Amino acid sequence: MKRKNESVVLYVEGGGSGANSDALQSELRRSFSAFFSKTSLGTRSRPRVVACGGREQAFDRFKTALTSGENALLLVDSEAPVDAVAMLSGDSYEWLPWLHLKQQAGWDKPDEADDGDAHLMVQCMESWLLCDVPTLARFYESGFKEPQLPNGGIELVAKSTVFSALQKATQHCRTKAVYGKGAHSFKLLALIDPEKVCANSPWAARLIHELERRKS
Repeated sequence: MKRKNESVVLYVEGGGSGANSDALQSELRRSFSAFFSKTSLGTRSRPRVVACGGREQAFDRFKTALTSGENALLLVDSEAPVDAVAMLSGDSYEWLPWLHLKQQAGWDKPDEADDGDAHLMVQCMESWLLCDVPTLARFYESGFKEPQLPNGGIELVAKSTVFSALQKATQHCRTKAVYGKGAHSFKLLALIDPEKVCANSPWAARLIHELERRKS
């Protein structure tokens, strides 16, 4: 049984597994912590973030944590659009992340898990960055091309399109290199406004709501 009185531990995809993975995973932890600190969670109720490298590794570590009774959540990229059938029931959301993960990755819901334990960045973490374009513009400064970025419906934008749009928007910047996942993604995550992310990404808002619900 999960010990709900314990602090939440969030198992997150990201940080890689190569030679520079330790530094990237450390930056991921700091950046997510900074992001959560700017929500109602503050610094005292934010989750402990565990950077897991690959997606499969995140799932494996999450399952192990559940087995030990940890108050654990999983956060991974959806990698693809979340089927409307898995999201909508009438006029309201019906959150069925395990259905998506079964269809997209072949993952079975662990016996100890429920739907509130699984969370998705739709369709990738960089989608969150596009929710706060003013922060991107301040970061990249001169040469940043905002019109290259997609507008609205951010969760419907394909992962490949998100990456190419960020690269096109930053390819002529004078003070920063072209957008690179390792170089810029976590720095930007620490800077963006969670309120704007939640306003544009229902799945991000769901994550914050669940973390608030589990405050210790």
